[in-house]
Amino acid sequence: MKFSEMSVEELKKTPWFHNVEPEQLKSFDDFAAWLEAILHNPCNVWEENGEMFLIEIKQLVAKVNGLKIEIYPDEHPPPHFHVKSPNIDASFNIENCNLLKGEIEGRDKKKIEYWHKHAKPLLIEIWNSTRPTNCSVGAYQGT
Repeated sequence: MKFSEMSVEELKKTPWFHNVEPEQLKSFDDFAAWLEAILHNPCNVWEENGEMFLIEIKQLVAKVNGLKIEIYPDEHPPPHFHVKSPNIDASFNIENCNLLKGEIEGRDKKKIEYWHKHAKPLLIEIWNSTRPTNCSVGAYQGT
């Protein structure tokens, strides 16, 4: 299920609650939980033409056997995700999981390829949800 389709109560249980539109919040407790999510998640406030936007600094997508998979908001083309561990710092294309930058051993690369095969919709959703309005790379278009 896409987080845009989830209820406020469902989103409170996810790392994405700070992305809820304020119009969806009904109670003081909802607003308090939302503020807590804003303060404790990797996001920042961006101001453009006098309007403020909440953007994510980076989003942890998943952990796979010690590998952290992250997406950063203000990025260069093509849409991609980062893989980090003590020995790995690499980025991969969201479309086809091709290695864009860095080095990674065959065993770990196979894990990422396997994970990507099943998690591509999640990567696309998170990529699209983390685009600030002035990002040079917009929403994922796919092929």
